[in-house]
Amino acid sequence: MTLRPLFVTQVYEASLAGDKGFAAFNAELEDTCRMLADEDLAGQAWCRDHAYGGYTSYASLDDLPMRASIFADLKRKLDRHAGAYADALHLDLGRRRLKLDSLWVNILEPGAAHSGHIHPHSVLSGTVYVTIPKGASALKLEDPRLPLMMAAPPRSADAPEDARSFVYLQPQAGTILMWESWLRHEVPANAARKERISVSFNYAWK
Repeated sequence: MTLRPLFVTQVYEASLAGDKGFAAFNAELEDTCRMLADEDLAGQAWCRDHAYGGYTSYASLDDLPMRASIFADLKRKLDRHAGAYADALHLDLGRRRLKLDSLWVNILEPGAAHSGHIHPHSVLSGTVYVTIPKGASALKLEDPRLPLMMAAPPRSADAPEDARSFVYLQPQAGTILMWESWLRHEVPANAARKERISVSFNYAWK
């Protein structure tokens, strides 16, 4: 018998933790994320209005790399990783290129979650993790074929990762996770006693 793995979903995983000066870089990134949470009144209002458990700059700030040098440094790092991921996916970009067109801070309070969603109008999406306390949520990824499995039985409890309907990836500080933007994902309730801090992003084909 031969099995051929077709239409494979490739998720990119890397880490900044091995970079020179990572501890200082990550500490400054955390401080800047918290500063935004304290000062961004429009973002605070959006979070209250939408019952977001914590803070996100998603709907209020669209210029983080120009607003703070630490985000400009982060963008340069992410650009390299996005390029490597695009090459691994064999994307034919033609005369256009992948461009970081959104970058935002997420601070999830204990018990808060982010329900399942995709990122329309983008090619690659991802998150770099800044502060991941003990018990903090993993990233939950959903098999994109799931809505089409109308009469399929569930997968066995001991199925390998590439055969599961849902996969949970547990990041650490410095972890970068990237996926194609059509892949549905969510953040389950934060079971940690402290805030979970991350920076998410989208790359568009421009």
